[in-house]
Amino acid sequence: MDFISQLFNGLQLGSIYALVALGYTMVYGIAKLVNFAHGDIIMVGSYVISIFIQAMAISLGLPLWLSFIPAVIVCTLLGVTIERVAYRPLRNSSPVSLLITTIGVSLFLQNLFVKIFTSSARPIPAIFDNKSLDFGSVHLSFATIITIVSTIVLTYILHLFINNTKEGKSMIAVSEDYGASELVGINVNKVMSMTFAIGSALAGIASLLYVSSYPQIQPFMGSMLGIKAFTAAVLGGIGSIPGAVIGGLILGMIEVLTRAYLSSAYADAIVFMVLILVLLIQPNGLLGKMDKEKV
Repeated sequence: MDFISQLFNGLQLGSIYALVALGYTMVYGIAKLVNFAHGDIIMVGSYVISIFIQAMAISLGLPLWLSFIPAVIVCTLLGVTIERVAYRPLRNSSPVSLLITTIGVSLFLQNLFVKIFTSSARPIPAIFDNKSLDFGSVHLSFATIITIVSTIVLTYILHLFINNTKEGKSMIAVSEDYGASELVGINVNKVMSMTFAIGSALAGIASLLYVSSYPQIQPFMGSMLGIKAFTAAVLGGIGSIPGAVIGGLILGMIEVLTRAYLSSAYADAIVFMVLILVLLIQPNGLLGKMDKEKV
């Protein structure tokens, strides 16, 4: 039964990767931009959670999980601001310029928080009740159940939004062709801002789920988390929402099983080795589509 428990631990970690990967895949699918600052938005959300818990939740006796509300608000505003200030002026620039800009924004956020909070790790109180649900000899914590269920529900809501609303269909149109979208009256700037807002809001929720599983934060925590989530998006097929979720779950399960049955030292290496093998066999990822360019 220990193997079953490890599978659920992998699903928990993979669910976090999946939520973060959704932000990557949405921005890339619509803006054709790899936003390497996305992981640092989760870092910002984690600090907002820490500040809210210390300043209000404990003193007022509020449930600690309510800290996701200010985290989502701050992350959403930050994502929209970054798009407006740093990315929109360079939208028609070369992909390399945009890529360097995202790295610059990431480094700026990291060093800003080092300056404000120092680089030392900061503990987070337990967000959810420590009780667990028992299924025979399998023990599932509330954090594990909430993380997995939240990812499933949010992914389904996002799927419905994109495929069944006017705004979602506008996002699909912009992802296909900027120019044609503008000709039929779609406000591309609004769609871009909405894309970053949704992706950053998901990052805010992911920050709560992450600190509930790994209860300490520091300014560089978003770097490796962002890289692994981007790896999950590429593994599943970047630009594909189901692919991002599948890639995240696969990545999380591989990492947890490697740590449990081989060695923690090999976990990251095996994760990226699997990515390389998948891309050698299926260059567009598991659910990715081949892009065709007209000449």
